[in-house]
Amino acid sequence: MDKPTPAEVAAAAGRTIPDVLAPDLDVVFCGINPGLWSAAVGHHFARPGNRFWPVLHRSGFTPEQLSPADSGTLPDHRLGLTDLVARASARADEIGYEELVAGGKTLVAKLEEYRPAWLAVLGVGAYRWAFGTPAATVGPQPAPLGDTRVWVLPNPSGLNAHWTTPRLVEAFRELREATDQ
Repeated sequence: MDKPTPAEVAAAAGRTIPDVLAPDLDVVFCGINPGLWSAAVGHHFARPGNRFWPVLHRSGFTPEQLSPADSGTLPDHRLGLTDLVARASARADEIGYEELVAGGKTLVAKLEEYRPAWLAVLGVGAYRWAFGTPAATVGPQPAPLGDTRVWVLPNPSGLNAHWTTPRLVEAFRELREATDQ
């Protein structure tokens, strides 16, 4: 995967990245929305410094560390990827309340179609807004979305510095262990 130029990154505003979904997966990981770097290269969680791929491996979801370019192999591991809001932006805080609520409705439709056992939303604030759950915290949520159980995880962005990589690994591992039950 080549490093995009600054012009390519800037031009990626508003682009989308295809979901990585298949029926009956164990977990679908749901980001807030793609960043510009990810949209420029066409792969989820592609910006250097994003800890999603190392944490996914270290928590036991994948036997080796995948790269963003390997995202298409996630269904082989019974995993998938999507976003609450499809359009890329420079920062997640550029996504408004209305977009998150609409994205939550779109996400529920995807869950109804693909029927994963778990949805892992990567960002507690986005989950609270999208689903009207202001008291939600990281961890399993009491109410499923349709037949899909919900787990909120911290956002693995390098900007989320108060969640260190070891803490992220432990949070992801708790979900992985729940999928074994």
